Parts: sequence; structure tokens; C-alpha cells
Amino acid sequence: MCLPAHGQTSSKASSGHRQETGEGKDPIAILELGAATSWNLSGGAATFAPNLAAEVTPIENWLELEAGVSPFYTCNSTEWDTDLLFKKPWTISRKAEFMLGVGPQWVHLSQNGKVTNSIAGEVAGDFMFWPTGKHRFGWFLEPAYDYSFAGGRQQSMGMSAGLLIGIR
Repeated sequence: MCLPAHGQTSSKASSGHRQETGEGKDPIAILELGAATSWNLSGGAATFAPNLAAEVTPIENWLELEAGVSPFYTCNSTEWDTDLLFKKPWTISRKAEFMLGVGPQWVHLSQNGKVTNSIAGEVAGDFMFWPTGKHRFGWFLEPAYDYSFAGGRQQSMGMSAGLLIGIR
């Protein structure tokens, strides 16, 4: 469906980016710690939240899975957004990667004493930067678009950013 991009390498024919032995071994998981913001496209103020996600690679160069959660708080509501993204990775260089992901999102909203749960869809781009190229510590920037399947069909744009920690 998607061919490897220029610069993407297989794990067998590594050019220094993906190594299978020793200190250069890829992490088994990547932890994302950061902050998120979301803007409802039908109006309203932007909301901000902490962001926590974990990412694993079941199929090298083809599939990465990311599960994340962000609790948004305002003066009269609390919203927990939990998502599972299926991402296609592209390696730009030893120090930069891009992933395009799509997946479901569960939204738990408590507003004015009323609790609702709904399902949404999310599309996200994920830019990952590894300053040393070793995939131990880095940073990410992840713009996203959400579409709610609940009544009102709310749509929102969001952005997450923060630190990457490779778990070995």
C-alpha cells in the first residue's frame, strides 16, 4: 500500500539508523510525555492538558501502534481523550522520523454534572526528533484532527508536543 520512502532502511541492511545489536538497539517502546492543546472548530476557547502516550513497533518500517491519554480540564468540565493510533513510519534520517496515523478515540466528558462517553476518529502526523540519533531521548510534535461520531459531530484540531524516552 505504501512503499518505503527514500532514507528508510530495513532492519537487516542498516546504514547506522536501525541497529540490532549492542548500544544502538532500537527501544522496545517509546514513552511520550508532554502537553496537548485542542481547539473546537465550531467555536470556544482552546483547552490545554498533559499528554502521556506509549508507542511500540510490531512491524518494522510498516506499523507503529500508539496509545495515549490527555485529560482536559476547564472551569465546568473535565474531558478525558484516550486514543489508539495505527501509524505508518517514514525515516527521514538517523535523527528525524515522520509518521502518519489514524485510529479511534474514546471521549469521556463530565460537564455540568452530566457524564457522556462517545467515540471519535483521529488523524495525526507525528514528527519525532532524536538529537543524538540513538533513540534514547528526543522530542516530538504531533498535529491532529478529531471528528466525533456523537450528536453534533464536533470537529477539533489539536497539537501535542513533548519529550520522547526510549525504553530498552
